[in-house]
Amino acid sequence: MTEIRTPRLLLRRWLDDDLVPLSEIHADPVVMQRVGDGSPRSLEQTAEDIEAWEEEWDEEGFGVFAVELLGSGELAGAVGLSVADAPAEISGQVAISWRLGRVFWGQGYASEAAHATLEFAVQDRGLDRVVAVCRTSDTASANVLDKLGMQTEGAARHPDHDHDLAVYGIDLTQYQ
Repeated sequence: MTEIRTPRLLLRRWLDDDLVPLSEIHADPVVMQRVGDGSPRSLEQTAEDIEAWEEEWDEEGFGVFAVELLGSGELAGAVGLSVADAPAEISGQVAISWRLGRVFWGQGYASEAAHATLEFAVQDRGLDRVVAVCRTSDTASANVLDKLGMQTEGAARHPDHDHDLAVYGIDLTQYQ
C-alpha cells in the first residue's frame, strides 16, 4: 500500500470509512466552489470519485491520496495526481490537485500534502513534469502552487464549466 508520511499528515489510499467524511467535505458549498462546476457533491457522487481515484491508482500507478491528520486520524481531504482530461491546454498531462475541508484551511496542510505529492511524483514514479490549473479567482490555491515552485504557463477556459483558469507547470527534473 502506498503511503507517505509528512510531519503532520498521512497520505494514503482510500478506505471504506473515508466515504462519509469526504462526502461531508464535498457537501460544503464553500469548499466545492473551487472544484469542477462549483456544486456540492452527494454521497453517491463522492463514492464515484473515490472509485475513479482508486481505478487511476490501478491503471497509472499514481492517483489521489486520502489526507489524514497524524495526530487525530481525521480525514482532512484529498491530494494527488491524475491524468487531466480538460482543459485542452493540459489534456493528457499529469496534474496535481487537492481539496481540504474548510476547517483545515490556512494551516499549511495543502502545501505540505502537495509538496509530498510532488516528491512522490519525481522520486517514486519518475515523472519529469506535473501541471495544475486553478481558477483565476482562487488566490489560496495560486499561493500553494507558487510555494511548490510551479510557474504560470498561461490561461485557459474550462470547456464544461465556463470559468477562467490559470495554467501552471513544473519541471520535476529540477525540483527541490
